[in-house]
Amino acid sequence: MIIAVVGPTASGKTSVSLELAEFLGGPAKVEIISADAMQLYRGLDIGTAKLPLAQRRGIHHHQIDELDIAEEASVAAYQKHARQDLAAIIAAGKIPVVVGGSGLYVSALLDELQFPGTDPALRAVITEEARSNYPRLLRELEERDPEAYATIDTRNERRVIRALEVIRLTGKPYTPRFPRHTSHYEDVHIFAIHRDITDLHAAINARVDEMMREGLLEETADLLRRGLREAPTASRATGYPQAMAILDGSLSLAEGTEEIRIATRKLARRQRSWFRADPRLTWLEADADTPVQLASRILEDLD
Repeated sequence: MIIAVVGPTASGKTSVSLELAEFLGGPAKVEIISADAMQLYRGLDIGTAKLPLAQRRGIHHHQIDELDIAEEASVAAYQKHARQDLAAIIAAGKIPVVVGGSGLYVSALLDELQFPGTDPALRAVITEEARSNYPRLLRELEERDPEAYATIDTRNERRVIRALEVIRLTGKPYTPRFPRHTSHYEDVHIFAIHRDITDLHAAINARVDEMMREGLLEETADLLRRGLREAPTASRATGYPQAMAILDGSLSLAEGTEEIRIATRKLARRQRSWFRADPRLTWLEADADTPVQLASRILEDLD
């Protein structure tokens, strides 16, 4: 049996997963696999709401602190390593609990998704073409994969380059490789935490305020000394671009804090939309229940 607890940021899924793990037998019986793209990075702690080691109740958490900020996160690599973790947990006779809000990472682990390979040399060629004539690349994408052109944010040069790399490498469109809601495993139970939008926004605002008190700016300053500004993926983690702008002086503390709140609410909206599209999920209304009560409801559903 595989259990997943998912939902938007600040919905309370981490607390629920810990209570659920306790009900299921604690560290001797349960291990947790994170499905949070940015918690893969060492040092991105406060801004990603990463659970400190001392608060993990002795439960082994996988896929946290796996990458240096200079490395580029890859959902294909995550799929490979997270599935290895999952297999090892099951082989040890334990229950894997997947926890996270990064929808594509949840799907990469649990669904029948196939990720095409990469060709660094080809990508380098396309990257150089993008520097010299990006509009021409957009025209190529539109001609060779109209669906990808319609769905990809064409301002995201990295995404466009990746799509064209796959198209040129395989000779096939980029988009059909990601069928949604097709389970890779047989016995999977996915629970999503839902909070009223007003309550969710209040929780997000409170979390951002707490992050600022805990030292997000100091953490960001340290990460800048380690190369955060040049980091291909880590630099885009919600909260850090705004924190860098505060440190640079282009935003005031109040302005930057509000920008983090806005960015986090937008992230939550995208996450809600992703999970809402999945008919397999069992939704748990969290507004009036504690994490212990929600974990109890999961157990009742499993029975």
